[in-house]
Amino acid sequence: MAKHSGLPFRRKCIQLASALIYNANIKGFRDASIYQGKLKGMCVPGLNCYSCPGASFSCPLGTLQNALSSIKYRIPMYIFGIFILFGLLFGRIICGFLCPFGLLQELLHKIPLPKIKKGRVTRYLSWLKYIILIVFVIYIPLYIGVSKGMPVPAFCKYICPAGTLEGGLPLVAGNKSLQKLIGGLFSWKVFLLVLILLSAIVLYRSFCRFLCPLGAIYSLFSKISIMGIKVDESKCTDCNACIHHCKMDIKKVGDRECIQCGECQSVCPMDAICFKNFREKEKKCNEEA
Repeated sequence: MAKHSGLPFRRKCIQLASALIYNANIKGFRDASIYQGKLKGMCVPGLNCYSCPGASFSCPLGTLQNALSSIKYRIPMYIFGIFILFGLLFGRIICGFLCPFGLLQELLHKIPLPKIKKGRVTRYLSWLKYIILIVFVIYIPLYIGVSKGMPVPAFCKYICPAGTLEGGLPLVAGNKSLQKLIGGLFSWKVFLLVLILLSAIVLYRSFCRFLCPLGAIYSLFSKISIMGIKVDESKCTDCNACIHHCKMDIKKVGDRECIQCGECQSVCPMDAICFKNFREKEKKCNEEA
């Protein structure tokens, strides 16, 4: 099992690299401005606010909400295709490896304070993100867009903590004219951000588990994605060491709540857990050697 010992470090490196690539527009932070060049026409797989001064690309959730608001005039084939592509290729491995806000929550959870363990209550709460997806990402933008012709990205506007942290706070801090426009909505968003960040200290990836609609979308592809974690049933003894070790609300490795981080590999006594298509390649290489 020693061969899996370097995975957590490599995963953190990939998470950090993703955050830097998503937000490579350094001069945006200096000027408190939003990049609006050609790259903004492309979406990154993880949650990363369009309005972040450093953001070089668009957020898939924000793009989806804006697209649904204008569905009366055109079918948003691009964003539908992006979700299908990312979902089929990666599934929730995006949550485990490619989401900057997920990395932030994991770092906050390392603060040495008492932790709330997962259980029946947290499993029930994990369904909340699907409600948020249906109501704030799909229904409200779609209903108001069709009935009133107005774009209302409800999740971004009322909930998204990544948007407040990456976009709202830096822009307001660097722009005096925006500081004069601060109202109740911005105060609510800051309060919600603080609440979510504090909860992440005692509840592992609390936003991802209970509130993130992007994770809810990618979870629909968990069983069919090309990349991800799987269990070799011929080796598995159903000891459930992987389930007890995992901090997410999984019932089995690779289900809708699994973020495909691979850290369960280190506790499997039978070495029965691997990334999809990797075990077969490893076996073939050994046979050729």
